[in-house]
Parts: sequence; C-alpha cells; structure tokens
Amino acid sequence: MSDQGTLYIVSAPSGAGKTSLLKAVLENAENIIVSVSHTTRPQRKGEEYGVDYHFIKMETFQRMIGNGSFLEHAEVFGNYYGTSKEWIDKKLSSGIDVILEIDWQGARQVREKMPEARSVFILPPSREALEERLQGRGQDSQEVIDKRMAAAKEEMSHYKEYDYIVINDDFEQAKQELKSIFIAERLTAKHQIRRNAQLIDNLLA
Repeated sequence: MSDQGTLYIVSAPSGAGKTSLLKAVLENAENIIVSVSHTTRPQRKGEEYGVDYHFIKMETFQRMIGNGSFLEHAEVFGNYYGTSKEWIDKKLSSGIDVILEIDWQGARQVREKMPEARSVFILPPSREALEERLQGRGQDSQEVIDKRMAAAKEEMSHYKEYDYIVINDDFEQAKQELKSIFIAERLTAKHQIRRNAQLIDNLLA
C-alpha cells in the first residue's frame, strides 16, 4: 500500500526567518516540497512558471474561486494568491509531503477543508530581535517598521492554533527542530503501517 503524503502548514511573522529555515531543511530532504501557489501578479525577471508560482490571469483566478478550486486564497496588495486543491491532492496521493507557507488566516481555511494537516508556527526569540530583522538595511522609516511590528504581533497572537512551535533563536537548532517534526510524522504508526505493510505481514505470518 503506498503511503499518503502529509500536508504541513508553516506560519510565522515577517522577520522570523521562516523562508530561510525551510530552504535549509529542504536542501537534502526527499519527498517533501513547498507548495507552488497560483497568483495574478506579473512574473518577475528570473522567476519560472511552475517553480516560483503558477502565473495566471485575473479571470482565470476568479473562475477557479467560483469552481472551488482553491484550498485557500487571499488578496495581498491588489494581487491574488491561492493554493490549488487539485495540485495538493495530486502530490499527497503520490506520497510527497507538501508545505504551505501561509498566514494564520490561510491556515484556518486549510484546516477547515483538511483537518488532518499538521501545523508549525515559527517565533522569533524576542521583540528586539524581530524589530532588528525588520529594520533590515535601515532603509525603511520608523513608521513602516512600526506597521510591520503591529502586523507581526497580530500574526503571532494566533500561535495557539498550531500543533508545533519552533523558536528561531539559534538557526541550526531551529533547523533541526523543524526537520525533526517532519521526520517524526513519517514515523507515526499510520504512515509506517502503510509504507511497510508487506514487512509487517511477513513478520506476523
């Protein structure tokens, strides 16, 4: 019996280092990928269709919303982003784990439709560390940084809705903790029974 992949939701406030952590974890990982979203925003130089995003027209996006094709979707600064349910189902049914990098609102939409999804929230080690990361190169005004901090606080207030919490203080440790979540899920009885049905049958014969 082939194993079914696991759907993971990974959320974090801007500046917590979510994207860097996931990139590091997935470098040498097998059978686990980050979901490729559909978007109406223009394709930027260097971006690849189907790798960075599925770039589609607004009419197509709206039609997909009407058809119930999205697991979750949202509008960000006038552009629309969505996760195709068909794409996710196809990957999961082929035994591949899929990670959704989405905010708490998207996470709620996904949980309603796929309650079996596992979720991870990444927190920064302190408010000071987060503000320092958001300041970046020092090109933003304090007003912009304050707005980002307020948005981050709103995002972080939903941490209790998640199955796991990883604090990104020491990057290497946070990477190992996130990796261990993915490994542990594959070792649950449900997955091991599916993956090793023949072995178990032989042992009990």
